[in-house]
Amino acid sequence: MFSFEVIAKEGDGRVGRLVTPHGVIETPSFVPVGTLATVKAVTPEDLREIGNQVVMTNAFHLHLRLGEDLINRMGGLHRFMNWEGPLITDSGGFQIFSLGAGKEHGVGKMAPIFPDENDRGGHYGLGKKPLVKVDEHGVDFISYLDGSIHRFTPEGVIEIGRKLGTDIILVLDECTSPLHDFQYTKRAMERTHCWAQRALEAFERTSDGTQSLWGIVQGGAYKDLREESASFLSDKNFDGYAIGGSLGESKDDMHRVLDWTIPSLPEHRPRHLLGIGKVEDIFEVVRRGIDLFDCVAPTMMAHTGTFFTKESEGFQMHILNAQFKDDPRPVEEGCNCGTCRHYSRAYLRHLFLAKELLGIRLAAIHNLSFMESRMQEIRTAIKEGSFDTLSKTWNR
Repeated sequence: MFSFEVIAKEGDGRVGRLVTPHGVIETPSFVPVGTLATVKAVTPEDLREIGNQVVMTNAFHLHLRLGEDLINRMGGLHRFMNWEGPLITDSGGFQIFSLGAGKEHGVGKMAPIFPDENDRGGHYGLGKKPLVKVDEHGVDFISYLDGSIHRFTPEGVIEIGRKLGTDIILVLDECTSPLHDFQYTKRAMERTHCWAQRALEAFERTSDGTQSLWGIVQGGAYKDLREESASFLSDKNFDGYAIGGSLGESKDDMHRVLDWTIPSLPEHRPRHLLGIGKVEDIFEVVRRGIDLFDCVAPTMMAHTGTFFTKESEGFQMHILNAQFKDDPRPVEEGCNCGTCRHYSRAYLRHLFLAKELLGIRLAAIHNLSFMESRMQEIRTAIKEGSFDTLSKTWNR
């Protein structure tokens, strides 16, 4: 029920076709993040109209908030959230990291990931007490909701994924931060490899062919570790591969990590870059052979009145700026999303000033549409051999 084929290439960039039981994903593809069985501020109907193909959910948060047994009784996650397309379940490795080393080092989705470029507020090295204990067999952690104690194991994450019924399950991994040294990063990588093997064995014992399991490459920003991790996992029978953990201290480091990692991954398997997907990132990661990537940025930034546009500085328009008070134009000329077809910049600014929730929804619809349009352009360009030309028009 699962298959992947590369149908066009330009350099290392590629167009693929990933077949799942709940539909086909044309790659490269941006994956909206629906952590708690919802992509923030938008409905599944909105996602279908936008053209989004697949949604990323999170085993860690769903386990704590609802419990996988409840979702299973509701008919599985697809029925529960009314999403008919493919679903990916992240293992929660990053969230567990956020409660542990992330707290100690001040690293997370809401804190800077690349300190060289983004650490303006001194977030790094905050030294908060971790809420996680990692051992060779799994992870104990304290719930951020009620203080209860939970344990995740590689086999337990497979069981959660089974009960949720998602198409793609990611293995439990141990993330590291840019502040971890070589020795700790190596130990975490080796633990991740052990967990991946155990997860694969548990998955194969119970597989009915309706789900796939993907390994996660770790190794921080160390060349030999990334190459070792990619080679180790490539020798296992995973259906696809994600690249996670620390990607270094800058975007240049991230590009080097991909350059080290991707050549060791199987050409005939899909590749997912975890947690990366801002506008300025997508062309560089696609150029290196990434097929899928997810990011909370389109919906998270929608909450602040930030709209993605090609012409704005940093590809971001801040609708609360006074210059848009009486601006009758859409957010972006030529954009065919529902927001741009029907609403002016002046009206959108009014919604955010009045703290009307409609503003957030319209911003999220536009930002997700913007990302999906870029992916459609990229797929077409690779097929036509014009990707390099297209990427230069977006290079700032």
